[in-house]
Amino acid sequence: MPEGHSIHRLARQFQDVFVGRRLHVSSPQGRFTEGAALLDGHVPVEALAHGKQLFLAFDHGLYLHVHLGLYGAWSFGGDSSFTGASSIGAPRRIGERESGPAGEDAEYSGPPEPVGAVRVRLVSDHGWADLRGATTCAVVTSDEAAKVLDRLGPDPLRNLPGDRDEFIRRLRKRKTAVALLMMDQSVLAGVGNIYRAEVLFRQAVDPWTPGAAVDAETAGRLWDDAVTTMSDGVRDGRIVTTPPDLWTEGAPLVPDADAHFVYKRHGLPCRACGTIVGMAEIGARKLYWCPGCQV
Repeated sequence: MPEGHSIHRLARQFQDVFVGRRLHVSSPQGRFTEGAALLDGHVPVEALAHGKQLFLAFDHGLYLHVHLGLYGAWSFGGDSSFTGASSIGAPRRIGERESGPAGEDAEYSGPPEPVGAVRVRLVSDHGWADLRGATTCAVVTSDEAAKVLDRLGPDPLRNLPGDRDEFIRRLRKRKTAVALLMMDQSVLAGVGNIYRAEVLFRQAVDPWTPGAAVDAETAGRLWDDAVTTMSDGVRDGRIVTTPPDLWTEGAPLVPDADAHFVYKRHGLPCRACGTIVGMAEIGARKLYWCPGCQV
């Protein structure tokens, strides 16, 4: 599923193209008709991302809450003023590159006919957005939104005061392997399989180390590196965790094969030490790591 940088890019796109504009909200598929009716004709006032959760707050106190899950995606279109990506979500290539830009139609006269199972459609005077395949698509109150947020750990992309210390505390109180804790959304919100593998490698942490055995300094470095790499992902619209000296082409054309240290590089030599990159199943997900560097 999309990692946190993609959801923060979605929030930025909603903020840029929909906040402050009255929306027509519908459910072409029909599964979200009642929810759409609660939002139709209202004005979004804020778009908020936390981890993998997206909230669009409206002027009457209700929120559209979306979690894309494995198969969800937003597609966008509009006139030349409607900026941003044309699609964020599934299907994804390595590195979760999105497609775009969305605002290419100078003669925009309205959204096209819906294609496929469009759960919800948002339409402003300048453009539109369609949601398909999301795990969660619901209208919630502010109290319900707060309860969702309360269940989540700190988000490196929000990086609020106290978040770093709270992550260290949550990580170090558990005996679970750090590789599992890095993807536990109640410990660290927004990190998925790619960032998990890459941050653990970059900080030379054995993925099977229990959280309680990770010292506070190392835990702090994991947080700091998640902030850095995920912020780069928000800026670039894809995940690249390697330095320029490993790229065969410069940014933004970095080949997928050059973009990561260990993710999906099992069976290949480690870029740092030459040890063959390993892969194992942990928590029903594939873990990639270097047995030479991460000891």
